[in-house]
Formats: sequence, C-alpha cells, structure tokens
Amino acid sequence: MDDSIWAAARSARAWLDGANGTGDTELTCRILKLSEEAGEASAAWIGALGQNPRKGVTHTREEVAAELADVVFTALVAIESLGLDARSTVTACAAKVRSRLS
Repeated sequence: MDDSIWAAARSARAWLDGANGTGDTELTCRILKLSEEAGEASAAWIGALGQNPRKGVTHTREEVAAELADVVFTALVAIESLGLDARSTVTACAAKVRSRLS
C-alpha cells in the first residue's frame, strides 16, 4: 500500500482521539464501526445483484468496492487506535496468508 494510506489512517486516529477521546468506550465504538461498514458493503452487494425485488439493481461493482475500501480503512484506524502500527499488523497478516498458500 502507498505510504499515504498509512499516514491517513494515523491522521484519522489522531483526529478521532482529539474529537472523542481514547477511552475503552471510544475504542469499542471504533471497532464496532467495522460492523457498520461491513453491513454497508453487504447492502451494496445485495443492491448490485438486484436481490431486493422492490428496489431492483441499486449499486454497481465500483460502489461495492468503495464500500469494501471503507471497511479496510476503518480496520486500519481501529488497529492504530489499539496503539499498534497498522502497517506492521497488515504486513504480518499478509505473510501469514502467503505461508498458507505455499
């Protein structure tokens, strides 16, 4: 990932820290935000498939991808909010996945 992504995650964490504090309740909300974003991605996919007969096709694959990107970014901010480095955490996760594929 581009360095600007990691910097943006750190900046978002700092902005949220300043606005909402850093206590356990705030951290809980940041982690729960992942569920909200995943739900939006799910709703977009349902819309892309036209699975709701009342609404028909309401989303494109690009819109689904944008919602999935929101999930990813929200996760990066949550990792940073735990006091951990998102880049290191994601790199370790990718290495774990690569080892399973060999």
